[in-house]
Amino acid sequence: MSSPQPQPGPVAPASSAPAPTPALHVPYTGGEKESLHASLDLHRDAVLWKLEGLDDEQVRRVMTPSGTNLLGLVKHLAAVEYGWFCSTFGRETEPFWFDPATEDMAASPDETTAGIVAFYARARAAADAAIRETDLETTGTAWDGRVVSMRWVLIHMLEDTVRHAGHMDILRELIDGGVGRFPGME
Repeated sequence: MSSPQPQPGPVAPASSAPAPTPALHVPYTGGEKESLHASLDLHRDAVLWKLEGLDDEQVRRVMTPSGTNLLGLVKHLAAVEYGWFCSTFGRETEPFWFDPATEDMAASPDETTAGIVAFYARARAAADAAIRETDLETTGTAWDGRVVSMRWVLIHMLEDTVRHAGHMDILRELIDGGVGRFPGME
């Protein structure tokens, strides 16, 4: 999937991106893949909601000694969605304009908020196609040579997304006091 990379230019505030429609329901009796995928979507949507209403300075504000910021976490999650769901299973990914080993946790000044959010949307769409089209037992080779199943990747990405959504919860609260997974939900 060769998609254009985020282009330098004016930075759009996060609030200019369409608000995610939260996947508020994970099926209580659904199948394994359906349940894992719905849960992943729920937390992906929470990640995007953490950007809502913030300006460019706020989404880029470094809040920890390690440099963690909201926009960098979204960029990281996009890169790892492509890596785990697509590259692992031999599926096409868009070319990265950054080194994912060293530059995925920070947004450079020429990367717009809208561009990073669009990158995450493309990564999610590519990952969703891989999830739909790949059986849970199917194996692929990860970036480090490990052979992993789609089941393991779904569980791993759910863990990684939830972990970073938790980081984002704390960062957002420190930035403007905003709390909860979605508006009206704590």
